Amino acid sequence: MPVEITWWGHATCTVEDSGTRVLTDPLFARRLAHLRRRRGAPPPAEATAADVALVSHLHADHLHVPSLARLAPGTRLLVPKGASRQVPGLRRLTHLQLTEVAPGDETRVGDLVIRTVTARHDGRRLPVGPHRSPALGFVIEGSARTYFAGDTGLFESMAEEVGPVDVALLPVGGWGPYLGPGHLDAGRAAQALARLMPRSAVPVHYGTYWPIGLDAVRPHEFHAPGDEFARLAATHAPEVTVHRLGHGERVRPEVGR
Repeated sequence: MPVEITWWGHATCTVEDSGTRVLTDPLFARRLAHLRRRRGAPPPAEATAADVALVSHLHADHLHVPSLARLAPGTRLLVPKGASRQVPGLRRLTHLQLTEVAPGDETRVGDLVIRTVTARHDGRRLPVGPHRSPALGFVIEGSARTYFAGDTGLFESMAEEVGPVDVALLPVGGWGPYLGPGHLDAGRAAQALARLMPRSAVPVHYGTYWPIGLDAVRPHEFHAPGDEFARLAATHAPEVTVHRLGHGERVRPEVGR
């Protein structure tokens, strides 16, 4: 069965592989604090259907408790180690099967093995709280090996720690006009692609949420990262096929060599 990727916006994707549905960083809100969804309607009810949901780190646009509360009873939920201490709302999600994970852990869900890997990003629950939970990436291993990077900066051991993958879901932007340390912009994501060398890539984490009142400030940072990533990927990693999806669009990327 081929792998199928659906991008719902921001870092939220559904990965269907070997009869199992994996949901990444679920965020279904129209508005989150000072952010509002500026492109695409919130994901439909079908987007909440998953066998397992993955949370890459504790920032509220990646670990959104109201969105997690919409998942069906019995859904597996993998969160960074220590998350339940940092985010008390997680403890109220008693209808979910919550497991805390750290880099190096492997979790079996159906016919998939989900391998937890390192990310270089601030994993705290901001704006307060000590840094007690790691930021994570995940490699979903079934008929394909799909890397969901979460939020991460570029780091030297990325290819070694992630290992061989067929599909890479890479963040290429943010939710504001500037990206600080621990992020990939379009250029750094293209460099990451050259290190990982998957067969296919899907750019995510751009063109969805934008701060209220900043519509006129550096608007290209909202609209352009997907196209810029595809352009730069053609230079840095021309062998890789980039699938630039719209919100709610899906693709069945080629896997294997």
